[in-house]
Amino acid sequence: MRKAGETEYFAPLADFYAAAGATLPHCEIIKGTEVPEPYRSLLVHERDMTSTLERFHKGQIHLRVLSSAQKGNLYRREVVLAVDGSDAPVEFGAIRIHLAALPPPTRAQVLEAKRPLGAILSECAVEYISRPRVFFRIESDEVINRAMELAGTQHLFGRCNEITDTSGRSIAEIVEILPPC
Repeated sequence: MRKAGETEYFAPLADFYAAAGATLPHCEIIKGTEVPEPYRSLLVHERDMTSTLERFHKGQIHLRVLSSAQKGNLYRREVVLAVDGSDAPVEFGAIRIHLAALPPPTRAQVLEAKRPLGAILSECAVEYISRPRVFFRIESDEVINRAMELAGTQHLFGRCNEITDTSGRSIAEIVEILPPC
C-alpha cells in the first residue's frame, strides 16, 4: 500500500490515467530486497533502464509513444520500450521531462520522441545520476495490459526513478513497469 508522501512518485503515470478518466491500479511499495529475480537485476540499481534493458535483451531499444503532452518546459509521455527487430514490449512507463534542464540539442532530440531518454542522454554526453525512489508490485489493468500486450490480471514489478544532473537538478521523473519475464 502506498504511504502518504509516496503518491507523488507515481505522478507521471497517474497524470495519464487521470487524463483518460481511469484510476491507477493497486500497487504496493516494496523494498529492493523483496523484488524477485530477474526483476531485481533489472530494477534495483542506479543505472538508466535503457542500457540495462539493452544488456538484458541483447539488443537496442526503441520507443513507442502512446501519448504525450507538453506545457512550457514540462514534457510528459507515456511509452512502451521494445527491442529493435521486435515490437514485443520490454517496459511500459510514463515520464515527466524537465526540458529546461537539458542543453538545446538534447532537448530537440527528446521532443522528436524517437528514442528513449537514457539513449539520448548517453549519446549527447549529458552527465546524470539515476536515483530510484521506490520499488513496487502492481496489478495490471486494461491500460497496462493493452500497452504490454498482456491478458488478465498480472502481478508486475517496477520502480519510480528520478534522473538528475550532477548538481541535483531534476531532469526527469519516471515510472517504469516490466512485463513478465
